[in-house]
Amino acid sequence: MSIAWEELKTSAREAARSAYVPYSGYPVGAAAYADDGRLVTGCNVENSSYGLTLCAECGLVSALHRSGGGTLVAFCCVNAQGDVITPCGRCRQLLHEHAAPGMQLLTPSGVRTMAQLLPDAFGPKDLEAVS
Repeated sequence: MSIAWEELKTSAREAARSAYVPYSGYPVGAAAYADDGRLVTGCNVENSSYGLTLCAECGLVSALHRSGGGTLVAFCCVNAQGDVITPCGRCRQLLHEHAAPGMQLLTPSGVRTMAQLLPDAFGPKDLEAVS
């Protein structure tokens, strides 16, 4: 599958414009392709009790499942200036859970796989190993 990275960045920028960020003032938008070709997006939504803030990746994964499920094959997130940023550690774990094998992410240092951003990740297979 050829990845249209510019389309992902544009969609992530559009999603960032919907972010609710009254506390940090740091909007983030995320966009990804699902394994069936669907484009899903998300934005961050802050909360006054900061720990309840939802990252853009949370909204994106919710949109993935709301629109039919599947797995993610390519991902990008940007800040308010449209600069590509890297998902935080929590979001890397979230994306890992919903990633297709070999999922690609656009990062400030280029395209990386999920395994490169979260090596030796804990996931569903680890839980299956002890059930």
